[in-house]
Amino acid sequence: MTMSLAPNHPAQDAGSQPPDAGSKPTGAKRKPHRKKPSDWVILATAIVVGILIAVPFLMILVNSFKSPADYNTGGPLQLPTHLYFDGIVNFWNRVDFPQKLWNSVFISGMVSILAIIISVLNAYALGIGRVKARLWIIVLFLLANMVPQEALLYPLYSMFKALGLYDNVWSVIIIFTVIQGAFGTYLLSSVYGTFPKEILEAASLDGASRWTILWRVIVPISRPTLSVLLIFFFIWTWNEFLIPLTFLVSNANQTVPVAISVLQGDRLMDVTTTSASALLGLLPTLIFFLIFQRTLTRGITAGAVK
Repeated sequence: MTMSLAPNHPAQDAGSQPPDAGSKPTGAKRKPHRKKPSDWVILATAIVVGILIAVPFLMILVNSFKSPADYNTGGPLQLPTHLYFDGIVNFWNRVDFPQKLWNSVFISGMVSILAIIISVLNAYALGIGRVKARLWIIVLFLLANMVPQEALLYPLYSMFKALGLYDNVWSVIIIFTVIQGAFGTYLLSSVYGTFPKEILEAASLDGASRWTILWRVIVPISRPTLSVLLIFFFIWTWNEFLIPLTFLVSNANQTVPVAISVLQGDRLMDVTTTSASALLGLLPTLIFFLIFQRTLTRGITAGAVK
C-alpha cells in the first residue's frame, strides 16, 4: 500500500504573503522613552511647588502638638519635645467645636445640593431650551459672580432683617445658593449648549417629555460634571468667612472659620491653640476631598476620552 508523505513545511494559502524579513517580531521590547531636558524642568518645578504648598500644612501640624514653652524656645520650625494636646482640647471646648462643625457641614451640604438643582434647571432652559437672548442672560450670571461680597452686605442685611432671617443659618444658605448657582448656571449652560441633538430627538421620538429628558437623559450623562461642581460648591462654601461672620452673630449659629477667628485677641494670640484650631478646621475638608478624590478625577477627565 502506497502512502503519500506530507511535506515537512506548512503549506501556504493562495492569498497569503510571506512574512517581511525586515519586520520586527510581535514580542519585541520597545525602547524606553528618554526624558527630554524640558521634562526634567517640569518635574523639578512640580516638586518645588508641591513642597511650597506642603510647608504651611506641615507647620500647622507641628505647632498643633507643641506646647507654648516649646514654641517660645525653639520657634515655629522646631519639632516638639513631647506631644501637647491641650491646644486642641482648649479650642474644642472653648468654641463648642462639634456644634460649629455641624453648622458648617449643614450649610455647605445644603448649598451644594440646592445650587446643583438650580444650576441644572437654569442651564437646561438656557443651553437646550434656547431661550431668547440666552447669551445676555448667561453674561448676567457671569457678572453676578464678579460682584464683591462687600457690596452685597448692606442690601442683604436689610432684606433678611425685614424677613426675620437675620442670625439664621438659612440666610447664609440662600445667599450662597444664589452665588454658587449663578456660577453653575454659567458653566452648565456652555456644556448643555453642545449636547448632541440626536440623543434628544431620539428621546422625543420615544415619547419622553421634557422633564423626563432632563432627569433620565441629560442628568445621567452630565453626572461627572455635576459631581465636580458639587465638590467645589461644598469646599467654597466651607471656606467662606465674611458673610457668615456678618449674618451669624450668635455663638450657636457660627461656622468653623468664624470660630477660628475668635481666638485672635487684641494684644495676645496663643499660637499653639490657633494652629490646633486651623488643623481641626482643615481636617474635615481634607477628609471630604480624600473621600471624593476619585469622583473628582473622573469628572475632570470625563471629557478627555470618549
